[in-house]
Amino acid sequence: MAGPGRPAAGGRHLRRGGRGREQGRTRGRLWTVHSGRPGQAGGPAARRRRRGGTGTRGAAARRGAAPGRRPRGRLPVPQDMQVQPMLAAAHLLRLARRAGATVLPHEPVTGFLRDGERVTGVRTARRAIPAGSVLNAAGTWAGQLAELAGVRLPVAPRRGFILVTEPLPAIIRHKVYLADYVADVASGSAALQSSPVVEGTRSGTVLIGATRERVGFDAAMSLPALRRLAAGAVQLFPVLRDVAVIRAYRGFRPYCPDHLPVIGPDPRAPGLHHACGHEGAGIGLSLGTARLVAQVLVGDRPDLDTYPFRPERFAPREPNDQHRRI
Repeated sequence: MAGPGRPAAGGRHLRRGGRGREQGRTRGRLWTVHSGRPGQAGGPAARRRRRGGTGTRGAAARRGAAPGRRPRGRLPVPQDMQVQPMLAAAHLLRLARRAGATVLPHEPVTGFLRDGERVTGVRTARRAIPAGSVLNAAGTWAGQLAELAGVRLPVAPRRGFILVTEPLPAIIRHKVYLADYVADVASGSAALQSSPVVEGTRSGTVLIGATRERVGFDAAMSLPALRRLAAGAVQLFPVLRDVAVIRAYRGFRPYCPDHLPVIGPDPRAPGLHHACGHEGAGIGLSLGTARLVAQVLVGDRPDLDTYPFRPERFAPREPNDQHRRI
């Protein structure tokens, strides 16, 4: 899901876009591990916070700490950056246009041009566009696009919600995760998964995630999901218990069953390449993925072995099937 503040790999390239607008900043990340029942950890200060939210802007807040439950363990990652996805995407579009790219919005692909088995371009409702290579970077819809080329790519939507609070004083200075988030991301269950991720913004609002569930493209609001988000945030930060939520939004992450992205050429449809299936890490991994794809397209050796991300890994394998590593 393209939510505000996604972790950014190679974020220095997006630190400042056109017109002086900053796309990324180093905020750091804090992983926490808790034990016991939510809201029952901590000493007298924590009990005061649970009763009335007092004592939350003293020395801990001045040091940049995040007032809340006392964690059993913490892992700070101070060098992590975040980018605002909409600003980052707009900046990348500007760079693409500057390099000579033509952008055709609201013109979905309806099919592929072929020369025998080889993909030689795409069709839209308005035109045919020949191309030496075609890149499928359609995100959550990448599987549907691959079907038009006759190949199976099991990229499925995984719905997620985010809550946004009213503006608050700056008491949450880093992006704070409960370590359960890792297990939720790695889960293959279609059922609702929820673990708290809490981040303050420059405007003072607090962003609260994160849920995951596979319900197709059902865009309906889910009260059970929103309640679990709120409960998880209070688990980490009891001071948020009486804070008002001003809005909620949702999106669909491109989920792959093995939790790896799909990157590289598709031997089942020569001329077709894929860059999709990153689930919630697509914004942060976009620049690195683009570099790998570009290296493959021009015949250079990729900086990273793309074999684990090969598109054909989802196809039934023949007994003597051999895959070329690039």
